[in-house]
Amino acid sequence: MSGIIAQNSGRHTGLVKASSAGGTWNLIKTYTASGDADLSFVEGTDDIDFTAYDEFVFKFIDIHPSTDDDMSQFNLSIDSGSNYNVTKTSTFFRSYHFENDSDSGLGYQTGDDLAQSTAAQQLVNSCSGNDNDQSMSGYLHLFNPSSTTFVKHYIACTNYATCNDTSTCNFIGGYGNTTSAVDAIQFSMSSGNIDAGTISLYGIS
Repeated sequence: MSGIIAQNSGRHTGLVKASSAGGTWNLIKTYTASGDADLSFVEGTDDIDFTAYDEFVFKFIDIHPSTDDDMSQFNLSIDSGSNYNVTKTSTFFRSYHFENDSDSGLGYQTGDDLAQSTAAQQLVNSCSGNDNDQSMSGYLHLFNPSSTTFVKHYIACTNYATCNDTSTCNFIGGYGNTTSAVDAIQFSMSSGNIDAGTISLYGIS
């Protein structure tokens, strides 16, 4: 995770009232990428504690790939990041609209869901653009990762500018099919590095 800047200040505040969710968003850590292979949030590192809350939200702000035709993804670990290979099952659908208004659509993406797979979960299912003004933003909501009784549910929504000049919004839901505590989450690209952008981790109380 070389080149990462950890921060707890600036435009993010430590406590944000989330009236729609009925809780308080407690900023735990923000990582800023600068040509990094991944951004990993690991239990016991930088005050990260996945036992502290039952809900966590990762917010993605202007994630910019280093190479064109790349896809953002995440995976889970139960051994403090030694392996990111938790078995997952998920659903995936998207909407899109071309800049030139030539096409638009909404549909389920059968090639981007997971069925008892240890592969990384895609957050972006078509090529992210690496033009200077293109990026991805959104969130991942992870529920009760420290549970040793239940599977680990997650919901994600991302919007991004593609290399084909479309606005695309993805909706993902699934679970890590493990009753072991999840203690690390890694964000990466399908190839290349994360050129720029920030990921902030919040605990919901």
